[in-house]
Amino acid sequence: MDDLFAPSDVSWTPVSPKLATLRRLNASIVAGLAAIVALLVLGLTLGWLYGVLAVVVIALVLGWAWILIGRNQRSWKYAEREDELLVSHGIMFRELVVVPYGRMQFVDVTAGPLERAYGMATVELHTATPATDAKIPGLHPDEAGRLRDRLSALGQAQAWGL
Repeated sequence: MDDLFAPSDVSWTPVSPKLATLRRLNASIVAGLAAIVALLVLGLTLGWLYGVLAVVVIALVLGWAWILIGRNQRSWKYAEREDELLVSHGIMFRELVVVPYGRMQFVDVTAGPLERAYGMATVELHTATPATDAKIPGLHPDEAGRLRDRLSALGQAQAWGL
């Protein structure tokens, strides 16, 4: 019942658990900066009690985000089929994107500074219709390169038939 519209004959590949660590680090940095600003601004203008209260609220929001980030990371998965790539993710609002290899225009592999530090990359597939673009974050760079090469080759081979 978890995956109502996902095919059952597919072998799904999960993304790296390090994706959750990276996103938690990002959330912690943002929350830390927000806490410092809130403490200073509210503390100096309204009183330190309001500043401390804002920091407590920010900490609670960070705790909730910490839990959701882990659940979200576990929801990301992809599968390579004969004629298409499937990407699934989401906790409450699940999404399944099916990208036919023949419809792909190009494949990007990106990695920001923190992604590189954690040994991860993101593969983005672009089609003529933005609604069918797909993104797979949290891949090992070797897997991202392999996937890019395979998808490009399959896309080119199947585009000849169009």
